[in-house]
Amino acid sequence: MITHTHQHNTREAKMGDHHPAHGETDSANSAPITPRPMSVAPTPPIVSLPPSQFHSPSLTRSPLLTPGGTNRKTPRIRTPRFITPLGSPLRKAIKLTKLDPQDAWLPITESRNGNAYYAAYHTLCSGIGIQALVLPVAFTILGWAWGVIGLTLAFIWQLYTLYLLVHIHESTEDGIRYSRYMQLASATFGDRLAKFLASFPIMYLSGGTCVALIVIGGSTSKMFYGTICGDGCTSKPLTTVEWYLVFTCVAVLLSQLPNLNSIAGVSLVGSLTAVGYCTAIWAVSVAEGRLPNVSYDPVRSKTEIAKIFDVLNALGIIAFAFRGHNLILEIQATMPSSEKHPSSIPMWRGVKVAYTIVAACLFPLAIGGYWAYGGMIPPNGGMLAALLAFHSRDVARSILGLISFFVIINAICSFQLYGMPMFDDMESAYTTRSKKPAPWWLRVIIRAMFGFGCFFVAVAIPFLGSVAGLVGGISLPVTLAYPCFMWLKMKKPKTYSPSWWINWFLGLLGMGLSAILTAAGLYVVIDTGVKVSFFKP
Repeated sequence: MITHTHQHNTREAKMGDHHPAHGETDSANSAPITPRPMSVAPTPPIVSLPPSQFHSPSLTRSPLLTPGGTNRKTPRIRTPRFITPLGSPLRKAIKLTKLDPQDAWLPITESRNGNAYYAAYHTLCSGIGIQALVLPVAFTILGWAWGVIGLTLAFIWQLYTLYLLVHIHESTEDGIRYSRYMQLASATFGDRLAKFLASFPIMYLSGGTCVALIVIGGSTSKMFYGTICGDGCTSKPLTTVEWYLVFTCVAVLLSQLPNLNSIAGVSLVGSLTAVGYCTAIWAVSVAEGRLPNVSYDPVRSKTEIAKIFDVLNALGIIAFAFRGHNLILEIQATMPSSEKHPSSIPMWRGVKVAYTIVAACLFPLAIGGYWAYGGMIPPNGGMLAALLAFHSRDVARSILGLISFFVIINAICSFQLYGMPMFDDMESAYTTRSKKPAPWWLRVIIRAMFGFGCFFVAVAIPFLGSVAGLVGGISLPVTLAYPCFMWLKMKKPKTYSPSWWINWFLGLLGMGLSAILTAAGLYVVIDTGVKVSFFKP
């Protein structure tokens, strides 16, 4: 027994040296198996798995394991040696956790050479966008004081849940990395309940956002052409649908970049353009001064019930501005991790930088926009529509054109980031059946089908962006509630401790707010009416 233990420890020490050839081969030919004691035979049948290993890292994938064990031969692929499970030397002497080889075939985890800079680019690109331009609309209902208070509390709350997600991405106990939001939801709530609670919000925050980006990008492209061409333009402009198609073709062409790390430069461009147009819009609006007879009195409906629902709908608009949490685990999954250098450290550093910039954009945009336009901000379109409506003759055409151009570029770049989880999910269906990575031509087809599918929905339902409050209520738990329950499940804080109380309170409050805001958003849509124009963008 002593000899066997000595040999086992010697073998573990050799494995810890991270020689390239040995580490790559071991990672490539391994499947996720249950950690086993060192006294067990090297290749026993698998009897049980940790609950989280039953759930694949994507929405639809099932594990590669079979009840018969790990005798199934997996393709020999070369993966970086830093794709290794976490664990202390003591745990390594007791347990051995290996990786799912399928992760090396999918866009999110295909490359794990990310860093804090990449994390900041992706997080900033997902955390700020066109949804920020409607924040002053919430102020028209809440007023100065409650508008600022609501925006501040929502920012702090979502930053706290970001912290939770970053620090439960990987488990130091069993070496599991939850590389996708749905995988962590399944480990927390169970497979069936996770599909019921999280599938639709995550699907909307990915696919639905891509549809909204086509609507925004296409319509802004038409406006950009009109701004540059001017009033004396003699050429026949494209129709709105044709501009949608042009935007979609560019987005689909750019979506052929293979994985999440490969679009880090795209996210950087998207981040810079988002910061550029947000800053330019509020700066130009403030520089032009307040509108004549501007009023800051909150807009109130006639009945008391309508007033209450208006306030709740405004809170839903604020909640909708803080989306992107469904991408945090995926972004962190692109980073290497070890016991001495866990991925949570550079990831949290990137998140702090990104959300410092987000705050520097959102607060001046909301406060400056409301100061300049007051209650006259158009409910649909927000700050961009207000700038064009009130200052199209006062502001230089070059500045208006530059702002429109930044909006278009940001929409194209954000499309890649929000579409990546959908690409990952669709490719996982193929790799599960074929047990091999998707060929390049299949990737082209999958991403083209997704892009033009979003184009079809954008043409069929162009009013999707008019229900921001409703969508904000539906997707709010992904951002504000579920991470609290995930922390309670994974970290198991001591009962009645401050952490236990805070997460239970915020989790239940988030679920309650989601139900109320969804009802309020639905009421406002029915009461005020939405211009339903199927196939008439």
